[in-house]
Amino acid sequence: MFWKEKTLNEMSPDEWESLCDRCGKCCTLKLHDEISDDIYDTSVVCKLFNIKKCECNDYNNRMKYVKDCIKLSPSNINELEWLPETCAYKIISEGGELFDWHHLISGSYDSVHETKNSVITNNVVSEENVKDDDYEDYITKKIIKL
Repeated sequence: MFWKEKTLNEMSPDEWESLCDRCGKCCTLKLHDEISDDIYDTSVVCKLFNIKKCECNDYNNRMKYVKDCIKLSPSNINELEWLPETCAYKIISEGGELFDWHHLISGSYDSVHETKNSVITNNVVSEENVKDDDYEDYITKKIIKL
């Protein structure tokens, strides 16, 4: 249980990566309303997201192909207010406990999907199949007001 013994900064790259719950929630497009300053989540996923596998098709090179992809790190995790409350990185950074469905607890990568805590349980669609002007039609919820 390295996540209980180490801070995020102390984790090795492999430990850091294994902490990801593989929910895909950070891969959905977020919309910022510049008038109200609200941020909305959508059911539109990044063009590199594999909906069947719930993972990035080119994780190691994603920053090269998706200019606004944000690489999570110990230094920015607390600044990303749009991360879901279920995000393991966020939970650990705040001193909380991982959910029972997290693969490091359950022993199965499928439990995040079985408990409906991933994007593949929603009606997600790739941004390649949605016109930019139609993103608002895919809003699922308001996340925060800046």
